[in-house]
Parts: sequence; structure tokens; C-alpha cells
Amino acid sequence: MTTLERRTEGQLERRPDGQRRHRYSPVTWVRGGGLTNLVFLLPLLIVFGVFSWTPIVEAVVMSVQHTNLVTPATFVGVNNFVQVFKDPLFWTAVRNTGLFALLALIFGYPLPLILAVLMSEVRKAKGLFSALAYLPVVVPPVVAVLLWKFFYDASPTGVFNTVLHWVGIAPQPWIQNATSAMPSLVLEATWAAAGGTIIIYLAALTGVAPELYDAAEVDGSSIWQKIWHVTLPQLRGVLLVTLILQIIGTSQVFLEPFLFTNGGPANATVTILQLIYRYAFENSLGGNYGAATALSILLALFLAILSFVYFRITKSWSDN
Repeated sequence: MTTLERRTEGQLERRPDGQRRHRYSPVTWVRGGGLTNLVFLLPLLIVFGVFSWTPIVEAVVMSVQHTNLVTPATFVGVNNFVQVFKDPLFWTAVRNTGLFALLALIFGYPLPLILAVLMSEVRKAKGLFSALAYLPVVVPPVVAVLLWKFFYDASPTGVFNTVLHWVGIAPQPWIQNATSAMPSLVLEATWAAAGGTIIIYLAALTGVAPELYDAAEVDGSSIWQKIWHVTLPQLRGVLLVTLILQIIGTSQVFLEPFLFTNGGPANATVTILQLIYRYAFENSLGGNYGAATALSILLALFLAILSFVYFRITKSWSDN
């Protein structure tokens, strides 16, 4: 037996089924290039740790302190979390954030899929339709909100109210009314974000085998039966990922309520992220950053637990 064979024999051990498997050790790890890989990865790990994990650790420390970044910080323990839960506006923000996420899920989640399926059936100018669908994503978010704020003018001469007048509908208050403000925000957010999801679905649709549609057509399936029995099962993995991403994204909504209504009218659109902003920048000198980070950590923990549970529940669906 050669030296190489003896060395290989020493690195292998028998499995219960009689086959051999590698027995890894620090020596075999170094010989396999592990140390070289670590040297190349070390700069990336350092940068990731400094710019990603360091702020997280500092936020956890700040959440148990009373600080405004001006005067010296004082340790307060869980008082910041107690303050957040005792704030009546906290539960209002939770309810509004949940309502925004629910409305965005009902209206904003199926719309990109429907448009993507329709666009995939277009034989001519498909690139033009894709560009038009993605155009709202290119528009800067602040510009888009200010443009829609102009459209939402509640006067009879407002853009949307003028269109409604053409079909015999009375002028609507839009963002000036506590009842219609949140649906108005969801409408703009759906328009602004749908383009990116449409492109993802269009890319996923190219991976669906045409033979499946041909077989369904031979069986006499209608267009809706093809979508239900062929398209949706083939896109199941993508749909599950985009669903959790939308839930996470809508739970962190800030721009629309901040620029449209600043949380009004009567706190009808104040969200969790806007409440964090108020804790940090709209209170006393320098703000209460301890309470702001405490609420941020609560939101992060909720989204982490939700994501973990979601992926555990949907793992079998995605695999199948």
C-alpha cells in the first residue's frame, strides 16, 4: 500500500451499511484548503461583522438604556419595553400596520401574478409591456408619493375626483378621511412595488415546461384550469417566497404614511416604524433612542419568529 493510500485509509471510516465515509479532523481540514479559504473569507467576515452585527449589538445595548445621544446614557433595564407597551399609540400603530399588511396582501399580492400571467400570453411587444410594468419601480419613491398626493386632492377638481366625476361618482376625501386614508396608501404602495414582483413572476414562468400546457390543452382544460393546475403549482416555491417578503416589507411601511399623512388623520395611518421615528426624533432634546431601539427590537423579533414559523409550515409545500 502506498503512502497516499495509507493516508486515505486513515481518513476513512466504515458506516453501518459497510460503506466508507470521510472522518474530518483539523489536519484534513487544513490539507483540504480550509485555511486558505478562511484567509480569503476573513476580510469579508470582518466587514460583515463591523457593519452588520456591531450595530445590532449596539442596538440591543441601547434598548436597555435611557439615552438621547447628547447626555450620558443611564441603564434602565426593561423600562423602555414597558414604556412602549404602555403607550396607547403603540397598539394603534400595531393595528394600523396589520391593516396595511392585510390590505396589501389582499390587493397587492395577487395583482402582480395576474398581470404576469396575462403578459406571458402576449406574443408581440412583450418587452414593452415589461418595461411599462417595471416603470413605477424606477420612479424615486419620494417623487411617486408626492405625485400621488397631488392626485389625491380631495377637491372636486382633483385628478382622481375628476375621473370619478366622469363616471358619475361623487368626490372622495381620499387621504383626508380616517376611513379611506389607509386604502389610499395601499393603492399607491401596490402601484409602486408591483413591477419588481411582475418581473420575478415573468422569469419564473419561462421555466414552466410548454409540454404541460400542451397536455392540459389536449385534455380540454380551459385557460383558468391551466392556470390553476399548471401555472400555480409550478410557481409554488416563488409564490411562497414572495409572500413572506411582502409580509415583512409591509410590516415595515414608513414612507407612505410619513409623506402622505404623517400618521393622520387622527392617527389612522401611524405605523410601527413611524412610531419608532417619533420616539427618536420628535420627543425631547435628541429624542428617546432607548425606547426607539426597544420597539425596533420587538419588531425584529416578531418578524424573525414569523419567518421561522412560516418556513417551517411551508417547507413541505415548497419541496413538493
